[in-house]
Amino acid sequence: MTEILTLANARLILPEGDITGRISFRGGEIVELAHGSAVPAGAVDCESDIVAPGLVELHTDNLERHIRPRPSAHWPHKPAIVAHDAELAGCGITTVFDAIRVGSIEGKGGIGWSRYARDLADELLTMRASGALKISHHIHLRAEICSHSLIEELAQFGPEDRIGILSLMDHTPGQRQFADLGQYATYMKGKHGLSEEVFQEHVRTRKALGEVVRAPHEAAAVEAAQRLGAVLASHDDTEVDHVIRSAGHGIALAEFPTTREAARACRDHGIAVMMGAPNLVRGGSHSGNVSAMDLAREDLLDIVSSDYVPAALLYAAVLLGEIWGDLPRALATVTRAPAHAAGLMDRGSLAEGMRADVIRFRLVEGVPVLRGVWSAGARVA
Repeated sequence: MTEILTLANARLILPEGDITGRISFRGGEIVELAHGSAVPAGAVDCESDIVAPGLVELHTDNLERHIRPRPSAHWPHKPAIVAHDAELAGCGITTVFDAIRVGSIEGKGGIGWSRYARDLADELLTMRASGALKISHHIHLRAEICSHSLIEELAQFGPEDRIGILSLMDHTPGQRQFADLGQYATYMKGKHGLSEEVFQEHVRTRKALGEVVRAPHEAAAVEAAQRLGAVLASHDDTEVDHVIRSAGHGIALAEFPTTREAARACRDHGIAVMMGAPNLVRGGSHSGNVSAMDLAREDLLDIVSSDYVPAALLYAAVLLGEIWGDLPRALATVTRAPAHAAGLMDRGSLAEGMRADVIRFRLVEGVPVLRGVWSAGARVA
């Protein structure tokens, strides 16, 4: 028999609330939950630490950061994947949907985006199959609507790739996330060192491209999600009309709506609202969009993503717990809610029969400090 591990005398975060008790898992599965502070022989005394489900991350740019740590620096993919995996495990994330861009842009008008999605997905799948990775990895295709090669790149993926999420991205300057061209200029010039002349040419060519490809590329991406069996998500909805169009596509997950109006429209259409943990931690959006904290106070926030800072995910949940006065509800935004939004019903909750993705942490001066992370019952941090 596989050895059983019991974490006792813990504050267990359960779907219905929190209790003092113990949790046991064996063979990657939770086998028992019990009330009380007793520590049976052989159990780990958690000393009243919080024990919760492992975190579920639906949209992180962290892998892209590892393969391109600087705008002109490209890192070998396989060691980057291993480093990314270890970083997430160390942050309490036990399931991740790695965001990979599909859709390249020719290098005119400032900057170009090269193709890399198929090769990176192959390497990620190879590393996952080899057993080299600590946590559960899934693929999230970021379909860049305003690009040259989206349709061709989407055709390179099939149902056998088990794509988990496909999101509709439109980063055309002057709309959605980058509706404020002043904010966009600050971002692009700072990140890529563009001169004013090159920036203006970049804006002109991207807008022109969007006018040509937006409608056919959006239709192709929606069809691809159906063909691949992927959850379809919107991204950076700004106007009510954006949300209405998303609802028409059958979208049930909105990533980072940029305005209150869009978030309210999502609620009206039964679309889950996901916001970024860095937005919560910093108290506002880095690009001048709606504050995630404001949406939380207005009950317009369902799911939190670490976005570009993996360590922000657990901390953001703790901050939400303070805002709502309900830590179990807050932790559900980074565990059960994202798992269910992605169609993963075997994780995200501490319950018998569920996958043994578990974290143990305590609060020190209001900051969560991890003391153990288990993925499918195996300790990974």
